[in-house]
Amino acid sequence: MRVAVVLGTRPEIIKLAPVVKELERRGIDFFIIHTGQHYSYSMDRVFFEQLELPEPRYNLGAGSGTHAEQTARILVGVERVLVREGPDAVVVQGDTNSTLAGALSAVKLGVPVAHVEAGLRSFDMSMPEEVNRVVVDHVSALLFAPTQLSRRNLEREGVFEGVYVTGNTVVDAVAMYLRRVEEAELPLDPPEEYAFLTLHRQENVDNPQRLASAMRGVGLVAERLGLPVLFPAHPRTRARLAEHGIRVSDGVVLLEPLGYFQFLKLLRGARLVLTDSGGVQEEACTLGVPCVTLRYNTERPETVYVGANAVAGLDPQRILSRALEMVGRRGGWPNPLGDGRAAERIVKILEEDVG
Repeated sequence: MRVAVVLGTRPEIIKLAPVVKELERRGIDFFIIHTGQHYSYSMDRVFFEQLELPEPRYNLGAGSGTHAEQTARILVGVERVLVREGPDAVVVQGDTNSTLAGALSAVKLGVPVAHVEAGLRSFDMSMPEEVNRVVVDHVSALLFAPTQLSRRNLEREGVFEGVYVTGNTVVDAVAMYLRRVEEAELPLDPPEEYAFLTLHRQENVDNPQRLASAMRGVGLVAERLGLPVLFPAHPRTRARLAEHGIRVSDGVVLLEPLGYFQFLKLLRGARLVLTDSGGVQEEACTLGVPCVTLRYNTERPETVYVGANAVAGLDPQRILSRALEMVGRRGGWPNPLGDGRAAERIVKILEEDVG
């Protein structure tokens, strides 16, 4: 069996790292296609180095652009590689343009697609990620659903064949690398108590009203809780803040993007995390850190059901009220995302089904 692993963004690198390690452990022939959707050192290269992943055999250098431009470049690039290499299966993860293009390239060549993190739904088709994940699920031969709820989402759409509940590989990644976080050198001496912020989704940062509203809410949280808010700002977010002249509260400390170990170290030590990231919701839940989601929906409702997460939207007062509700919590909830053995199950199923 030969497996092509297609990835292109920071979350994909992190969440596929346990799968790549398991492929290596089992001696399975595989190679990595990096689409280049994220292409800076801080958002990409540092993760390969820290997670000790093999070099991608191919780097397509897709770069940025409109959704159509980026997806088209990846489609063409992945197809050329698959024709040349002839893998028996293509593994994709999540809901990015790299995921979509990798899956479409494979299925049109008759190569089975294995989708890691299948069945997540926000039920908001205005989100590009929701469009991507729905399409990918419906062309995949193997669907690795992280939870029973994600399996039920697939069944509601008529997808029954090839679905396996494996757990989420983010739990594997946190467990695998958490022992390394103490060696991470931080860009600052963190205060004894602080909150942590990530904000990067297109629908939030490219809309000046939404971005300004989110930052006002975060400022209220910093002021009311008396906690500095550490904010490793995505380059896109930082650019939009400057472009639109959006004020960053004195209580918010802007940082450069972090490596994975730095990120986990600061997240683990936070009293509260505010985020619009699906992956950070999962990581916070796994680490026992209460989370406030700066969106109007989440495709990780399991984290809400166990009390680890509250969905606030972007109204500043609602952000503050949700933060006040969550800040006193600290772990104690069961992790609904799995037991840290998702990658083992995924690769075993790949061997049995494809190999």
